[in-house]
Amino acid sequence: MADSATEYPPISDYALLGDCHAAALVSTGGSVDWCCLPRMDAGSCFARLLDARHGGHFALRPSDDEASAHRCYLDGTLVLETTFRAGAGEARVIDCLTVNRDNPSDPFHELLRVVEGVRGTLEFELELVARFDYGDVRPWRRHHGPGVYSLSGGDDALLVCADFDVEVDGRHDLCARFSVRPGDRLHLSMRYVTPHLVRAAAADPPSPAVLDDRLDGTIAWWRQWSAQASLDSPDGPGAVRSAIALKALANTATGAIAAAPTTSLPEQPGGSMNWDYRYSWIRDAAFTSRALTEIGCTAEADAFRDFVERSAAGTAEDLQIMYGIGGERRLTEIALEHLAGWRDSSPVNIGNAASGQLQLDVYGELMEMTWRWHERGHAPDDDYWRFLLDLVDAAVKNWREPDKGLWEVRGDPQHFVHSKVMCWVAVDRGIRLAEECLRQAPLRRWRKARDEIRSAIEKDGYDAKRGVFVRAFGSKAMDAALLLLPVVHFVEHDDERMVRTVDAVREELEVDGLLLRYRRPKGEREGAFLACSFWLAECLARQGRDDEAREVFDRTVATGSELGLFSEEFDTDSGEMLGNFPQGLTHLSHIAAAVALGERHGARLIQA
Repeated sequence: MADSATEYPPISDYALLGDCHAAALVSTGGSVDWCCLPRMDAGSCFARLLDARHGGHFALRPSDDEASAHRCYLDGTLVLETTFRAGAGEARVIDCLTVNRDNPSDPFHELLRVVEGVRGTLEFELELVARFDYGDVRPWRRHHGPGVYSLSGGDDALLVCADFDVEVDGRHDLCARFSVRPGDRLHLSMRYVTPHLVRAAAADPPSPAVLDDRLDGTIAWWRQWSAQASLDSPDGPGAVRSAIALKALANTATGAIAAAPTTSLPEQPGGSMNWDYRYSWIRDAAFTSRALTEIGCTAEADAFRDFVERSAAGTAEDLQIMYGIGGERRLTEIALEHLAGWRDSSPVNIGNAASGQLQLDVYGELMEMTWRWHERGHAPDDDYWRFLLDLVDAAVKNWREPDKGLWEVRGDPQHFVHSKVMCWVAVDRGIRLAEECLRQAPLRRWRKARDEIRSAIEKDGYDAKRGVFVRAFGSKAMDAALLLLPVVHFVEHDDERMVRTVDAVREELEVDGLLLRYRRPKGEREGAFLACSFWLAECLARQGRDDEAREVFDRTVATGSELGLFSEEFDTDSGEMLGNFPQGLTHLSHIAAAVALGERHGARLIQA
């Protein structure tokens, strides 16, 4: 079993590729070590990220192990350019998941890799080791013509097309060795196809001209999307890069927004807190909708609103806290015992048992998102209003119950303050919508419930001695989720109670300039939670504490990769990223904090 850190690059070593359907992670050394097709919650075809020896990979790299690599995304895109240099040779590799610019909802399901010679001669080697179904299935390899191979197994198949010589390696894999010189331009396309369509697809392989057109179309599509808005402040370019990462997590066809494109990257190396984040959480996606809307990208918010209504079957009673990318409800958690895990962090899980949890904040997240949608000039139709009525009534009915909370605790449910506040938000926004949209609703009952919820929070969720809100009713502990209370206007940022709460959160949870979510029980450990650190920066900025806000913001930004990507957590001892990557919640919180800091200094939104 693999146990050497040298077999597993740091999480920060990876770049994200995406087409708003699927995702892939590419290492600095040119190896695709994680890829799920045709959707990011499908089984993997490359999973070396989670098992260095058995997961499968797609490496395209210089033969010289001493070659240097410099990476960047092409401006405004998720198209990766890696420049390799060795001796007198230099070449570029351009990687992307191609986008069908004529119909982005109908993807090519294609990973495209283009090699360009720049200077001198540089020798490359290719290893394509596909392992379907999370490393469990070795493919049946077939040759269909010069440079054209298929790799099939179970209900998965890949069609590989190259305009250079490709060889077989053993019974299942492909390899190549070739040199590039100035002016050379070589193409390697790998498309996901259903197995019964392999022959037809292989009979009409894409030409180099077609592949160049797809690459140009992908670049143009990303630039058109990212040009919608930018923040006119020094933090603007980083915020736009985060927006591009979030867009990659939003499924163009269904409207779902995934929390992350990976599963089981650990919250603690060698530990068991390894979860599958490739699904659409209502909370995270609602946060994403808010963040993208704040910088001018509203279509994703509207598409997600439709997704939730469809997936919940139009009733709050059938609402789950998360769904599959297509709206799937059954997300059974399974441990894949044949995979070692990143640096032997097992188990590797697919599915997520949290899908069956009671998390009361989802009612408020949806109502807050709908309220923001209404503020942009929309009003619910009759069907949608019935759904909203159900949501508010569910909050009124259930707010007294303990739940698993924002952090999806797997122990006993508690009366979390953040959950109660979001129930208050659900009722408050329902009242406002009914009044402004002239809709019928049980307003007297709702107003009574809204007052009762606030009274309970201010009595049982508030430590009067210290003058601060607390994690749960009757508790003295702090929780970084309390930083979200002013975002939903339960209390204003500059309210004295909130100022004291921010200070108490920092005192109890700050580690090396970053925040923990909450203090874990003795013997348990996890990294600093980066979204919480960005929440802190936003709070401080909106309280007028500019120097403190800038210090926290810059410290948190410094945990990102050279490509501007953020993980879920950060180990302040080792300086390494932890958790699933890239993490949507961190990126959206980065945007919100950048906007708050920008507004303090007169920044404005520039809309194309």
